[in-house]
Amino acid sequence: MAVTNYKNIFINITPQERPNKKKFCWFRKNNIKYIDYKDPDFLLRFVNEQGKMYPRRITGTSLKYQRQLASAIKRARHVALLPYVSDSLK
Repeated sequence: MAVTNYKNIFINITPQERPNKKKFCWFRKNNIKYIDYKDPDFLLRFVNEQGKMYPRRITGTSLKYQRQLASAIKRARHVALLPYVSDSLK
């Protein structure tokens, strides 16, 4: 009777065998040139429930737009359009 350990089933899989989904930059795809800090509903898409910004590896945003997004979120927080920290944001 063979006992299989299902906990580590994906350890010996090569990267070619893993299902990969290519992330894309939403801003480049839609030809966005400027990220407006005065639109809090749009900026909430890139902020989690605690008020922290999502990293690039989660959103797929390119480096150029991630920097613009970070400054827009910081400006919106400074003008009090977005909270710095929140218990339940969404």
